Amino acid sequence: MERVLIRTEDLSKIYHMGEVSVEALRDANLEIYKGEFVVILGPSGSGKSTLLNIIGGMDTPTLGKAIFKGEELGDLDDNGLTRYRRENIGFIFQFYNLLPNLTARENVELVTDMSSDTLDVMEVLDKVGLKDRADHFPSQLSGGEQQRVAVARAVAKNPEMLLCDEPTGALDNTTGRVVLRVLKEINESLGKTVLVITHNAAIAEMADRVLYLSNGRIANIRTIENPIDPERIEW
Repeated sequence: MERVLIRTEDLSKIYHMGEVSVEALRDANLEIYKGEFVVILGPSGSGKSTLLNIIGGMDTPTLGKAIFKGEELGDLDDNGLTRYRRENIGFIFQFYNLLPNLTARENVELVTDMSSDTLDVMEVLDKVGLKDRADHFPSQLSGGEQQRVAVARAVAKNPEMLLCDEPTGALDNTTGRVVLRVLKEINESLGKTVLVITHNAAIAEMADRVLYLSNGRIANIRTIENPIDPERIEW
């Protein structure tokens, strides 16, 4: 149990739109362990983003619990959830969400200014291969480089877990491999727990575990004994 970073118990989420109710999650149970690289795989509408948002403290369940290191997220007020996100979670989205008037270094420094126990900004940029591009603005960077800045921004705050929502969705296959390789390097060298949601089955081949979601339920769990390098993925 000491290795369990976050777990969910009978997690359900129902959205009400007028007279229509949509059950995005149904009795989802999972455990994520410290240091794992986990992929949540499923088609659009399967509940992946809803699950990620609840784990990340950006949404609350209708029923069930999400428990981080023994603390139930449902017991936290708005300030508590803000502190949870700031101190424990690094978010990486499909679109980079960089501020265009700030350099790569300054975009990363934004999170270190708001967090404690942060990592050195230039060391993190070096780890994602962008030390020499630190003073470039987003418009001067390729899409893959911008996503690596977004990875550095998430990592620099030194969170327990990285939550990645389709991190290669806006990239071509070659550039996507570079970003995946960076995420795997962060997972292995810094021991960060990485959780990736995607509909791309190829990405799952580099994970320690794969969780399949279908119609809001966790349909299957597959363990991969020997994760492969992103360069070997057949896209």
